Amino acid sequence: MDSPRLDLRHLQMIRAIGRTGRVVDAADELGLTPSALSHRIKEAERRLDVPLFERMHKRLRMTAAAEYLANFSEKFLGELYLIEDEVRRMNAGIDHVVRIAVENYSTYHWFPNFLANFRSDHTTIDIQIMAGNRRDMVGSLLDRHIDLAITTGAVSHSATQRLPLFQDPLVFICAPEHPLAAAKSVSATDIEGQRFITFTKTPEPDQEFARLFRPERRYPVWTASVELPEAIIELVAADQGTSILAQWAVEPHVAAGRVMAIPLAPEPILVDWNCEFRSDEPEANPVRQVAAALHDWFSQ
Repeated sequence: MDSPRLDLRHLQMIRAIGRTGRVVDAADELGLTPSALSHRIKEAERRLDVPLFERMHKRLRMTAAAEYLANFSEKFLGELYLIEDEVRRMNAGIDHVVRIAVENYSTYHWFPNFLANFRSDHTTIDIQIMAGNRRDMVGSLLDRHIDLAITTGAVSHSATQRLPLFQDPLVFICAPEHPLAAAKSVSATDIEGQRFITFTKTPEPDQEFARLFRPERRYPVWTASVELPEAIIELVAADQGTSILAQWAVEPHVAAGRVMAIPLAPEPILVDWNCEFRSDEPEANPVRQVAAALHDWFSQ
């Protein structure tokens, strides 16, 4: 069998340049000199007999071949690092690692207590929090980048199964000094004209646009679309705008007095949260055990 023409160091190089776009920055990320990185680029192009980059001023423009390799490198190296980590854990008595992610949010204030409780009964199963794409949870499941996804919505994919976890209301959040901070509830009329930071301007059936603003035909002033709820919370805490987020995601910030969370009116908007996993997971395997434990934990 022929050996690959590229080494791991070439894939790391292509990924780094894809991330930074500059030889100097990519070299710094890899711990190399710019000259050494330039030689590595030429070596990769010589081995493949394909041009990978075009120089444009001080930046590198990736060819179609390089973009293809960069996408592959991101997935391949990420998976390789995960496998290496799992092998190391096996040496410490861990037989299985279950990877989980939360849709849209990096909300894990509940995780330490859950993990301690789970580990007391499952000493050979570890749980790993995964970052990355928090929007396409089903895609991440089917690509096996993650094993469990905490997701919203009522309809699951044909290749996945769900266990219900909890129901959580959306809440209006604002800075403590905001004029609406003392309100007992807020409606679309109250929010109309307010500076509003949204997670996405794409209407989703179980979120505030479809269930609050559109029925009343009253809208805030959209000041920004920020796809990181953590960044939205920071902007709101600095009184740079208001927003609507999941109550369970903002609880720690409310408890710290950084933002106010106010119920929506005239009716609460409740969102169903579920634990989603691949349907082909065998019965009683580690993934299903973690899913069942999450179901029991959030049902308490």
